[in-house]
Amino acid sequence: MELLTGQIRDYAWGSRTVIAQLQGRPVPAPGPEAELWLGAHPGAPSTVQRDGTSVSVAELIGQDPAGWLGEPTAERFGGRLPYLMKILAAETPLSLQAHPDAAQARQRYAAERAGSATAGGYNYADPHHKPELLVAVTDFDALCGFRDPQRSAEVLAALRIDGLEPVVKALRTGPDGLCEAMQRLLTWPADRRADLVAAAVAAVADLAPRFAADGDLLRGLARHYPADPGVLVALLLNKVTLAPGEAVWMPAGNLHAYLHGAGVEIMAASDNVLRGGLTPKHVDVAELLRVLRFEVLTDPVVRPQSVAAGVITWPAPVAEFTLHRVVLDDEVPQVTVAVSGPRVVLCLAGGVAVDDGLAAVAVSPGRAAVGPALPAPLTISGAGEAFVASVNVDFA
Repeated sequence: MELLTGQIRDYAWGSRTVIAQLQGRPVPAPGPEAELWLGAHPGAPSTVQRDGTSVSVAELIGQDPAGWLGEPTAERFGGRLPYLMKILAAETPLSLQAHPDAAQARQRYAAERAGSATAGGYNYADPHHKPELLVAVTDFDALCGFRDPQRSAEVLAALRIDGLEPVVKALRTGPDGLCEAMQRLLTWPADRRADLVAAAVAAVADLAPRFAADGDLLRGLARHYPADPGVLVALLLNKVTLAPGEAVWMPAGNLHAYLHGAGVEIMAASDNVLRGGLTPKHVDVAELLRVLRFEVLTDPVVRPQSVAAGVITWPAPVAEFTLHRVVLDDEVPQVTVAVSGPRVVLCLAGGVAVDDGLAAVAVSPGRAAVGPALPAPLTISGAGEAFVASVNVDFA
């Protein structure tokens, strides 16, 4: 194992305190720090030190993919690290978005490159899917998956906005009406969007108490996006507040948005994002509707499963990644974590030593370590909290 230096992304929605405080830097940071990327993604590859020089992990993997990834992983994923781990710190809401499945990503990426880009550019940055798992490390607010359309119809009807009547009618037909409801909201005439959001916000004061949470969500989003129909789309989704240790799982076609909080996220290494609103970035409604899965997600929260004393995980049905959390204290000062393929270990609290059988390294909060695929499990010792990312080679 060796120390890994991640790259901070300064997206406008990021926190100026979370990552800086975690790493022991002055708070507030000079600007927003939204994500700390830990991996080999070409957009911002992490680095290690070699002879006093920072060297990209992506470059090292490219020079010896079988040695770094292990032959099975290198062959299956084309010689690239298939996952990206992040610390995500959202101060303000992110966009409503969804990701394609693997077949859609391959087909649409090839079709776009064979044709021409849309006015907003290509929708597909690569031919890969992007399933995601986010584990809260603070209380974390998110929108995740469609809720019962009847409940959504009730709150939209309670706003008493005449123009929303076709949307309400579609939702009252159940899940089959979700696509029409989405299409009507996302294609609302541009010159009438601000009026729609303003009317909805004005109507919140007259909502029944049972719609209080919906009203709070609507008003909060409207403060950031006063002319975006995504503010109304949010009322079609499950609003969840995760406690630390709880997670949300975003498979292909799941409409979601992170609202506020800090978490550790792991995903397949892809940039394929189709946005539907709550963003100044490119929105392609037709393409978003093409990939969405219009089904109700009854319970979007994923609870951890115990693996051993001090070790938990959140099983995800993908080959690209697995994620474990390790908590060490006087009662459990050392654990072994059996993971396959290349490993990235992120320390969140205290201090841990990580040993892969070849070399050990001490990791402090907000820092990480990386190591190649080896048959031996990781040994992690100390007093603190760490997240371990690797590949899920057992997933067919």
